Amino acid sequence: MLALNREFARAIGYTDHPYDAMLSLYEPGMTTVRLQTLFAGLRARVVPLLRQIVDLGHKLRTDFLAYHYPPEQQKQFALEIAQSFGFDLSRGRLDDSLHPFEISFTRNDVRMTTCYNPHFLPTALFGVLHEAGHAIYEQNIAPELTRSALTSDLKGLYAVGGVSFGAHESQSRLWENIVGRSRTFWQHWLPRLRAYFPEQLAGVDAETFYRAVNTVEPNLIRVEADEVTYNLHIMLRVEIEMGLMDGSIAVLDLPEIWNQKMQDYLSITPPDDTQGVLQDIHWSHSNIGSFPCYTVGNIMALQLYEAAEQQIEGLENSLAKGNYALLREWLTQHVYRYGRTFSPDELLARATGRALDGEPYLNYLKSKFRELYALRG
Repeated sequence: MLALNREFARAIGYTDHPYDAMLSLYEPGMTTVRLQTLFAGLRARVVPLLRQIVDLGHKLRTDFLAYHYPPEQQKQFALEIAQSFGFDLSRGRLDDSLHPFEISFTRNDVRMTTCYNPHFLPTALFGVLHEAGHAIYEQNIAPELTRSALTSDLKGLYAVGGVSFGAHESQSRLWENIVGRSRTFWQHWLPRLRAYFPEQLAGVDAETFYRAVNTVEPNLIRVEADEVTYNLHIMLRVEIEMGLMDGSIAVLDLPEIWNQKMQDYLSITPPDDTQGVLQDIHWSHSNIGSFPCYTVGNIMALQLYEAAEQQIEGLENSLAKGNYALLREWLTQHVYRYGRTFSPDELLARATGRALDGEPYLNYLKSKFRELYALRG
């Protein structure tokens, strides 16, 4: 797979680094140099924040998340939220799979899946919120763009209206994290969740639930990472991908390098390669270059949300009441409807007035988690 990707990079062509060619497949306009600068800024702020939280040694209560939650009730509740966000069941559906994903054929046929863990509620719940963000993007492409080049990935050769992987990920992370893991969200939705699971959530108030689903703890698995540690999982993968592409890292050295980077970033070492270097499917699927899009999406999400806050009067009050129409309509007007009309950089600049900027995202992490863990300084 690596040999094929190197050959692919040579065929596509690049100026500075072979990784640039791979990035162009997933995030047009992104380069290795831009990523290195972006990641350096994130690393400088996120690593100290994580160290402060870990050194504090304070554990938030999470035991009730691991009680028994029947999958069918999980599905009903998660789908209720997805529909409130704007997912249209007349043009889409939710099914089961081993790994959550969303796929669209046209704006009128958008499907998402999730997997259910009967003994850990967040797996399916936030999986659905995440995929709903992708799905809402696709369902709100302008109808006149359907089945055109502006709703097709002409490199990957499949139907998709999102302009890039990062832009798409910005919507899944916005709805999953910025909205779905907020304090006001659970002040509104916990009573409804308790109606589905009265015994499991007896005595659990909205503040306790909010804190539980935002607990920060380094772990081995990327898809189960919290907001503070998530991007560190991405950074180590991207650093490895860059090395694989330029030849400074050999495939046989991957387990050792992976384990060392996990120790450096998260202070944990995988007990085996299944929970380490082999946990993701991206490399075996030949998708080198797609990992950075997750972090780009996180940054984009905050930038877009910040712009929406500034432009929509009463947005916070609307969200607190469980009314998501104002936010969805703003995103439709500034992001969704255009499909692939603009490049990712052009789309973001038109919506927010500036290029990709990590500062809003870093401020969000600092503000949210310093308050959550009562950190000083």
